[in-house]
Amino acid sequence: MRTIRRLIYVEVIFAVVFVAIGFLALFFFFDFVDELPNLGKGEEPYRLTQALVYVSLRVPNHLYELLPIAVLIGTIFVMARLAQSSEYTILRTSGLGPWRALRTLLMLGVIFTLLTFATGDYIAPLADRTAQLLKARMQGRITVGQTGAWLKERQRFYSYNVNVGALTPEGDMQGVRIFEADARGFLVSITQAPRARFGDDGAWLLEEAERSEFSAPGNELARVERLKLPTFRWPTEITPEMVSVALLKPDRMSTIALFQYVRHLEANQQTSQRYEIEFWRKVFYPLSCLVMVVLALPFAYLHFRSGGITAYVFGGVLIGISFFLLNNVFGYIGNLQNWVPWVAAGAPGLIYMLMSLAAFGWLVLRR
Repeated sequence: MRTIRRLIYVEVIFAVVFVAIGFLALFFFFDFVDELPNLGKGEEPYRLTQALVYVSLRVPNHLYELLPIAVLIGTIFVMARLAQSSEYTILRTSGLGPWRALRTLLMLGVIFTLLTFATGDYIAPLADRTAQLLKARMQGRITVGQTGAWLKERQRFYSYNVNVGALTPEGDMQGVRIFEADARGFLVSITQAPRARFGDDGAWLLEEAERSEFSAPGNELARVERLKLPTFRWPTEITPEMVSVALLKPDRMSTIALFQYVRHLEANQQTSQRYEIEFWRKVFYPLSCLVMVVLALPFAYLHFRSGGITAYVFGGVLIGISFFLLNNVFGYIGNLQNWVPWVAAGAPGLIYMLMSLAAFGWLVLRR
C-alpha cells in the first residue's frame, strides 16, 4: 500500500501544483494589467519594478483563495486519468478498496489543509501588509474614504471614540482624534494630533497634540481648557493590527488577530457580525480541501471513452468556481440577515461535503 499511496500522492501533488501555477499566472497577469495605469504617478514615481513586486506580493493571497479549487481540479484530473487508462482498476484489484482509497485521499487532503491554513494565516497577511505599505509609498498613505476609520474602547469609568485618518508607509498614524466621555456619556475631552505612533508598551504617542478638556456639566464655572503638548501618551489596548483591519479588509488578517478584534468589539458593545463571519470563514476554509478530495474520488469509478476526460475536468472547474461563489454569497447574506456566524461561514463547506458523500455512497459503494 505504501507504493500505491506514493503513486497517488505524487500524481495528485504534481497536478495540483500545475493547476495552481496556471491560475496564479492568470491572476498575476490581470493584477499587473490593473497596475499599468498607475505607473509614474504618486509622490514617489511608481516604477515598473515596484508594480511587479506589488503584484508578486499579492500571489500568496490568491494562492490561499485558489488552493481548494486547485486541489479539486488536480485530484479530479488524476482520478479520471487513472480510470481512463485502467490503472485504477489495477489498483482496485491490488487491494485499494473504496474506504482505503477514501482514507488515502483524506490523508492527502490534510496536507493541503495545513498548507492552506499556513498560507492564509501567516504568509498571505504578511505579504499583503507589505504590498499595502509599498502601495502607500506611491499614494502617500493608506486610508478609507474621507473620514478614515473609527474605533471604540472602554477603560474603567471612561469610553473613547477614536478616529484614525490614515496609516503612513512606516506604519504610523495620521489625523488622530480621540473623544473621551465619562460614565454618563458626557464629553470630557477631545485630543487631536496630526501624527501618532505606536509605543513599545502598547500606548499611543501623539505628536504635537492639541487637547481640549471640558468641565463637568452642571458646574456653574463651566470652562474649556486648551492645551498644546509636544507629546501626549495615551494608554490603550487598541493594537496596530486593529487599526489595520479598520482601514483594510478583515480577510487580510490572521485567525488569531481576527479573534482578538472580535473580542475587542464585543467588549466595547460594537457590532462584530461581519468580523465573526470572517473569523469562522478563516477556520472552515482550509477544511474545504478535505471536501474537495472526497468530491473528486467518485471520478475514479467512472467509465471513460477516449477523449471523454476533458468534460469531467471542466465539470470540476465549474464545481470549484461554484464553491468559491457560494462561499462569498453566504458571507454577504449572513451579514445582511444576521445569521449565526459559524453557520454562514460553514454552510457552503457542509453543502459540498454532503454532495461529495452522496456521490461517494451512490457511485462508489452502491455501484
